[in-house]
Formats: sequence, structure tokens, C-alpha cells
Amino acid sequence: MAEHDPQKFAHELAAKLATRSRHVCAFLGAGVGRACGLPDVGQLQTQVVAALNDDDRTAFEVQLAGRNLEQALSRLRRIAALLTPGETLDGLTAIRAIELDNTVCHKIVEKLDIAAADLNPIYSLAAWAARANYHLPLELFTVNYDLLIETALERLRVPYFDGFVGTLRARFQTELVEATPGQEGVWLPEFLVRLWKLHGSVNWVWDADQQIVRLGQPVAIDLAAAIYPSDTKYDESRRVPFVVLHDRLRRAFHQPETLVIIAGYSFSDAHLNEVIFDAASTRQRSEFIIFCFADVPDLLADRAKITPNLQIATATEAILGGVRAAWKAPPNSIPNIWDSDKLLLHEFSGLAGYLARSAIREADADAVLRSLIGTAAPTP
Repeated sequence: MAEHDPQKFAHELAAKLATRSRHVCAFLGAGVGRACGLPDVGQLQTQVVAALNDDDRTAFEVQLAGRNLEQALSRLRRIAALLTPGETLDGLTAIRAIELDNTVCHKIVEKLDIAAADLNPIYSLAAWAARANYHLPLELFTVNYDLLIETALERLRVPYFDGFVGTLRARFQTELVEATPGQEGVWLPEFLVRLWKLHGSVNWVWDADQQIVRLGQPVAIDLAAAIYPSDTKYDESRRVPFVVLHDRLRRAFHQPETLVIIAGYSFSDAHLNEVIFDAASTRQRSEFIIFCFADVPDLLADRAKITPNLQIATATEAILGGVRAAWKAPPNSIPNIWDSDKLLLHEFSGLAGYLARSAIREADADAVLRSLIGTAAPTP
């Protein structure tokens, strides 16, 4: 019966991460926020609905029928855009749809407040980014709306670029997002970590001219955060950042010999799944290493079995080289990697700590990591 060696897997991953010439990306889902104490996608939807008043809850539950939170918001925006005065749909006028959109977005902002979050896992990610000296820019893609990554990068003084230029009301710069490393005439330095928020953020808002700007703080109560675009064509100006960032994801994953680390993502978004699977199947010298907190989704397992460079690791099993098998328990515990018959890297906290240590070459790696994190959150 086949078994996979967790120590060999961890050592090989460390060797891949140490190759400075590779293009390295991380793709982060809601499991990252959950590791820090924030709600995941399902919990967020439940909490947002519960926080609405009776009238708003009833109206929004109609939009949620057969849809998730993002799809319901998209539908509200389509209703607001398409209805003329006097018309209603699902009991909503255009003005009522806009008001409900604003209310739901505000509740999302409230539930994703990071004031009480455990920032240690995301500090470890930022420590990795701070010391990962790759020849090409490190690219961090996330579908999360919260400000965890930005907060950690800034507190550890990691320079990064998120597509916006400015401070008070930063504007999205399409030409800089689309620029490729080494492109002539592009001034964006390669040492900047790239942070791409594919589904928007709690501090993005539509300006008066219908352009998305990034604020220095979460949006105010009377505004709708720019999270997730409508999937219709009625107003292309409102879709620009999302379309450009999605294209950036596709181009980054198709760059030859790319190493992609995927964590906290449930593979519930068909569009993003298509980008990942297509890149893995066409770029056979690239590697996509996916860490699943729970069971492997069936569609992912089916793909991994026929796509050798699509690797999956959970607490108890893995799919490596197309072979699905349990981990072979090592004779002794492996600090930070294996304990209590489980691979510790399946959970984001364990993976982030591993990544941070992989980028540290000093003799006492843990001491250096503690020092970096201590800079951001000194002990009182």
C-alpha cells in the first residue's frame, strides 16, 4: 500500500522555496482569515444575515436563494442598474436595492474588523515576504476582503504594491498591474511584494466618478465597499480593477516554472478553479502545492490524479504525482511539521510559520522570526 513521507515532502518544499530564480506566488482564501479568528465564507454569510434588521433580512434572503453572499450582492447591483423609476423586482426598487447593498456591505466590514484578531499567523506570512529574496517579485493573491495582509506587511515594514497609487484616496493604476518584470519604461521596482485582492476589500469604495479608490481605513457606514463585481456588462468602469486583477492572476500562473502555494481556499469558485487547473495542465514545469484544512474536494482530487504538478496535502493524506495515499507516520515527531499523527502544514498557522522559517538562514531561525514579529507586536 502506497504511503507518502511527510519529512521528504517538507524537505522538497523547502528546496523549492529556496530556489531564488523561480517565480513564486501564494494564493490565499478564507481559511487564512479563519486561522486569525475571522469568519470564513459560510460563517460570514450567517453573521451578516443575523445582523440585519427584519425587513433587510427578509429582502436579502430572497437574493440569497440559491446564491452565495457575493452572488447576492452582484444581483442587488444588477437590480439597481437595470430598474427604472416605478419598477420593482423581488419587491425592490432601484433605490431600495442600493440601500440594501450598502447595509450588507457595512455589516461585512463590521464582521471583518481585525481589531481582536490573532495576527501571529499573518505576521509569519509577512516575515516570509520580508526575507524571501527572489529574483522576481513575490506575488500574493487573495480573495479575502479583510485587511490582515496589509496590516502585517506594514507592521513588519515590508514594502508592497496593491495596484493603487496614493494615500488618502489611492487610484488604481492598470498599467502598473499589467507590467511584467523587467519591462522597459516601468518604474515599479521588483523588490516590492505584489498584493492582489481579487474580490475587493473593505477599504475600497466607488468614487463619485464611478472609479474604485482605496481608502486608508474601512469604508464609512453610508457607503458600499467595493467587494466583488457584478458579472454583467452594464457598466464596465465598475469592473475594471476586478477584470485587470483576474487577468494578472492568469498571467502570473502561466509564467513558466512558477511555484504556487495555495492555502485556505475551498475551490468553490468555478472561475478561479479554471485558472488554476488550466495553468497546471499547460505549464507542466510549474508546481501548484495546495494545503487543505479539511477533506479534499472531489473535483480537486480528480484533477490532481491526472495532473502530476498539482500536489495536495492535508493533515492525514496527500496526492503527490497523481498518487493519493496516507502519510507515513515518521518514527518520531518532527517539530513544526508532524505531530500527533498529523501534518501540521495543512492549517494556515503551521504553513505560515514554516514559510517564515524557510526564508531565514541564520542559525537560530525561530529567534529571528520572533524578533520580526516582536517588531510588529512588542510585548507590553
